[in-house]
Amino acid sequence: MTSRATVAPDDRFRLFCALQLPDDVVSSLVSWQSSTLAGAEARIVPPDHLHVTLAFLGSRPAADVDAIAEVVQRVARNARVPLLRVRRYRETQRVGMLVLEEELVPGDTYVGRAQELAGALMQQLEERGVYKRERRGWMPHLTVARFRVPPKLSLEPPRLAAFSPSGVALYSSVLHPTGSRYRVLESCSLGIGESGG
Repeated sequence: MTSRATVAPDDRFRLFCALQLPDDVVSSLVSWQSSTLAGAEARIVPPDHLHVTLAFLGSRPAADVDAIAEVVQRVARNARVPLLRVRRYRETQRVGMLVLEEELVPGDTYVGRAQELAGALMQQLEERGVYKRERRGWMPHLTVARFRVPPKLSLEPPRLAAFSPSGVALYSSVLHPTGSRYRVLESCSLGIGESGG
């Protein structure tokens, strides 16, 4: 667990919560990006920006940060650690992404740990009055490229073994002319309070 940064009370932060990735998964994704996206009219997402967004909170006052961080800690501690696999590459108007799917964790009778985690986080943030759930359902994905015009690439996804996220984090996103810069305000390992599968 990391401690959140000291903030001034009148600051505002552009916040989001996300699943963090193990180092070996990030390394494999970086290799895949450099080999498949080289030469494409796209901006490759840097390694420290690779994550699975759970909830985008938008601009929030500094006074909300502690409460949001506490929710992140509680949800992460009580989460059942999910198992994810890359399914396919997909493009929207602005980003290229790898769509993920959940796999059955041995001992479970159904797939849904990541959905459980995302749902618990969203619900608790809503109860705190710091988040409004989107109408569309949550879809686990990794943004790997950004662009102004979709390059309409047809890419084979990376051949990654199924993996579990390394933790849940609260990020701040600061806009810069060269793109957003992310900073982790709070992070916590998953399943600290999990008892059994």
